[in-house]
Formats: sequence, structure tokens, C-alpha cells
Amino acid sequence: MTSAGLKNKGKTTADMNERRTAAAEYTKTSLENIGAISFDALAAEKNVENMIGAIQVPLGYVGPYHIKGDYAEGEFLVPLATTEGALIASVNRGCSVISRAGGASVKVVKDEMTRAPVFRTRDIRHATEVSEWIEANLARIKEAAESTTSHGKLLSVMPFPAGRSLHVRFAYETGDAMGMNMATIATEAAAKLIAQETGAVLISVSGNMCTDKKPAAVNGILGRGKTIVADALIPRALLEEKMHTTAAATAETCLRKCAQGSALAGSLGQNAHAANMIAALYIATGQDPAQVVEGSLCMTSCEDLDGDLYISVRLPAVEVGTVGGGTRLPCQQEALQMIDCLGPGKAKKLAEIVGAVVLAGELSTLCAQAAGHLGNAHQQLGR
Repeated sequence: MTSAGLKNKGKTTADMNERRTAAAEYTKTSLENIGAISFDALAAEKNVENMIGAIQVPLGYVGPYHIKGDYAEGEFLVPLATTEGALIASVNRGCSVISRAGGASVKVVKDEMTRAPVFRTRDIRHATEVSEWIEANLARIKEAAESTTSHGKLLSVMPFPAGRSLHVRFAYETGDAMGMNMATIATEAAAKLIAQETGAVLISVSGNMCTDKKPAAVNGILGRGKTIVADALIPRALLEEKMHTTAAATAETCLRKCAQGSALAGSLGQNAHAANMIAALYIATGQDPAQVVEGSLCMTSCEDLDGDLYISVRLPAVEVGTVGGGTRLPCQQEALQMIDCLGPGKAKKLAEIVGAVVLAGELSTLCAQAAGHLGNAHQQLGR
């Protein structure tokens, strides 16, 4: 017989405690640590259902890290949440070396959140006619989409006909929210207009050409969220002193690993471990951790410039926000405050910090592999 507590759908701390007690009895498990949370359950009412407590992830930081962005400028202590030993130590080493070399340069080069509904058409001729109607009526579509939001702006609409299916990729500027909900609601309104005016049948507001939380070439090429580029130049002497390797060895490691190895594997990302840094920063700051998938599309490259090492990363899909979602939660708000990224006007700053931290982690790991030190580091710190 199901316990009454398990049926409790309330949002208060008392509801949470009743539900946890019932869950503990049902599963014959002590949930004492899960129940020891530092905030009122109502703070999470828009983030979780059937709440019974919280999972605590160890939190550390890297820095002070010198970042030179258009929005993130100065020295930062960056919070990272992880259970992987050696990760923060490694990223911190990269931050230290890049800072001593003059800092990480980083820029947001594109800012577009996407949603791509799929329609059923009568045939390819109808699909083409609908595509042409969309091209000719962008102003009406924009008006319909933007009527649902005070912050979102429709930037582009791209039709992709395929047989009797018509996929349409909408791209939005979403301000300081990550923007998925905003894009979905706006696109649904626009899609209804298209269906009404063309006879195409809306099958799903998301037809997977968006593409959300799945590795996809379209995101690597066109971008999703913020597209970030970051680079640094590490002088020969600093590289040899702190990383115990050379520019030539690191560049060769990057080429054979990130470029050739990734191509041979059919990987959509060409990097050492960008997802590690993205996941740790996303979890710490209340981002959607599933969107680490898109973050893993990072491309890392290295060059030997007369003995100095040039390293760069391109992240085509950094999907972050500084308002809404998990940023409402107390612990995540404190982490965002550490880097002055809480609230309006901060999303691009946070995205630049993501790019700079990925750059540091990539530098450290590639140098460790070039020097043959990776296994030893994990032996000492991660086992």
C-alpha cells in the first residue's frame, strides 16, 4: 500500500519532510543527509517536483584568474562543483599560467537561442510554398513570436524541407535568461500563424533541429546560445617552467589528439575535456547541466609560434542565463555573486567566464599529456 506521504504534492518544507519520511520508509533507506538542506523548500518550487531534499556536490574554486573580455574584465575566483578529483587542481594550474602570461582573451561572437518546430506538408511542392511564405512574411512571424515576450527578439527563421516534413529553425536573442522556455512559447505562437496561413500541420514545436541536449553538427556550425572564442599566448620560458613541456610537444599532442583522434572517432567535439569545466561551472551556478552536451562541441587548437604556445578554444553553444531557472536557488546565487554574474545584464559576462575556464582546463590537460604527467596527477589526486 502506498504511503500517504508519497502522494503529497505540496511545495513547503513541511511537505518535503513528510514526503522524505515516506520515501525513506518505502525504500528502507536513511535520507538524513539528503534532508539536511540550507534553504526553504519553497525556493525550489519552480525547479523540482516531489522534492525530498538536496544532493550536495563539493564546491571549490579556481583563480584569481585574469580574464580579458568585453564583459568579464579583471581577476576572478570562479566556483566549480565537481566530484572528480584533480579537476580543480588542473584547471587552477591553467588559470595560473594564463594569468602570468597576461590573461585569457575572450569574446562573445554570436548570441542566438533556437527552437525548431516540424510541420507536415502535403508534398515537396507544398513544403516549398510554405518556405516561400515564411520568407515573404517574416514581419508577421516576428510580430507573432515577440507578442509572447518582453525580452525575446526574433533574429532569423530558416526553413529546411525534407519530403513531407518541413523543419523551421527559429533563432532568438533572449536577454539574460538562458531562453529555452521563452523561445518555445514564442515559436509556438509563430508556428500557429504559419499553420493557419499555409495549411501546413504543426506536428511538434520541437522537431530536433534546434538542437537541444543532443550532440548536433548544426549547433557546431550555426551556434546555439552564446558562441564563444578564447585564446592565450604562453611564453616558452613559462611553459617550460610551469608545465614542464614545450610548445612543439603540446601543439603536436593537440593535433594528433583533438583534431585527428576526434575525426577518426567521428566526434562532434575536438577537445581534451571541455565538458568537465562546463559541467562543474554549470552545476555551481544553476545552469541546466544537460546542456553540457552542446558545450562539448568545443574545438581546441594549439600552435607553436617560435617556441611560444598559442592556444584557442571555440565554443559554439554555451547556453547560460543569470536570471530564472536554477539561478533562483540560494547556493547557486551565492556562486554567481562570487563572479558578479547574478541578475540582469550579466549573461554574456558569465558566458565569457565559461570560455576562459575551458581554455585553462584545456591548456593544463594538453600540457600534462604532452609531458606524460596525466596518469601521475590522477594517481596522486583523483584515486
